Amino acid sequence: MRQMGNVVKFKYEQLDQLLLDAFVKFGFSEKDAKIIRDVLLMSDMYGIQSHGMQRLVRYHKGIEKGTIKVDAQPEVVFETPVSAVIDGHDGMGQLNGHYAMELAIKKAKESGVGIVSVRNSNHYGIAGYYANMAVEEGLIGFSCTNSEAIMVPTYARKAMLGSNPQAWAAPAEPYNFFFDASTTVVTRGKLEMYNKLGKQLPDGWALNKDGNPSTDAADVLKNISAHVGGGIMPLGGNTEQLGSHKGYGNGMVVELFAAILSMGGTSNHCMKDGKSNICHGFMAINPAFFGDADAIKKHFSTFLTELREAPKAEGEPRIYTHGEKEVEAVKDREENGIPVIDKTMTEVYELCQYLGLDFSKYFGDYKPPVAGDMFTGNY
Repeated sequence: MRQMGNVVKFKYEQLDQLLLDAFVKFGFSEKDAKIIRDVLLMSDMYGIQSHGMQRLVRYHKGIEKGTIKVDAQPEVVFETPVSAVIDGHDGMGQLNGHYAMELAIKKAKESGVGIVSVRNSNHYGIAGYYANMAVEEGLIGFSCTNSEAIMVPTYARKAMLGSNPQAWAAPAEPYNFFFDASTTVVTRGKLEMYNKLGKQLPDGWALNKDGNPSTDAADVLKNISAHVGGGIMPLGGNTEQLGSHKGYGNGMVVELFAAILSMGGTSNHCMKDGKSNICHGFMAINPAFFGDADAIKKHFSTFLTELREAPKAEGEPRIYTHGEKEVEAVKDREENGIPVIDKTMTEVYELCQYLGLDFSKYFGDYKPPVAGDMFTGNY
């Protein structure tokens, strides 16, 4: 463990065991707890801190409130050789997502493509985890999810869409292609992190309840939770000049794959009446149904190499292709530890007390700060 300002670093093994024990305490089987743990730790290892340890308390509160049902089992309610609709029955998003992507992969291996849409689920972590599942089988993967409305459409002042991330992954050398991004400027989790750090939001991220730009993380989070207006801007900001309509439109594509095809809840109907109503979309594509899979992989790898070797802007030392930074983040965390905001550890400490877990078993003599007055209403 190493303390660095507002961030503390832990070994993978410390967080791995804590998460496994916590989800078993929540009531999940060890097999299911390992899946959930893997999704969260992949996020932290990839440097997507907003969706890793940061989310632990959110899941606990969802279970307490009954929006997440620990014993739920996903059910296929419609199916063809290349498609399926799954009812998640309010189960854990990671478990519904893992089940759905496995089904999409199976269909892609048999029929060339598998497309699966899921309704009645919960927050499922990073979209890239599921796209990456397909890559591990030599396939091209796609995953997306809607969420509680936090995106304010272009020229509106009320959130109507979620952060609605989408992820794509494809086999390549020496790094697999991996693209995972929200269709908002940032995710809600990033606002939560800024709130914990007591920092003002950068300009161009969020809007207050009147639809005007805001840098107050706590106020924006409060307004989102109360559904009184405001939220996060789409990619491109809040006007068409820099492409706000493109982020808004990409968010709508996610609703199509996740909520519309599954006949589930759109983002503006998520987190209402005691239900999450979150929906996901998954797709696996088999390159072998387009020709020689190895040749296709080599062709793509050549293009990625050409991108990295393209002429660089003045003063810029390197051009990245999607997936490289994640590879480097994993290497860094293996060598130097996984960074976690200290106030997230405050939540973890309080959760361990509630669950009857010995915090010192995982983190030794480390003492997190007192919660203080940080906004916690949405965690």
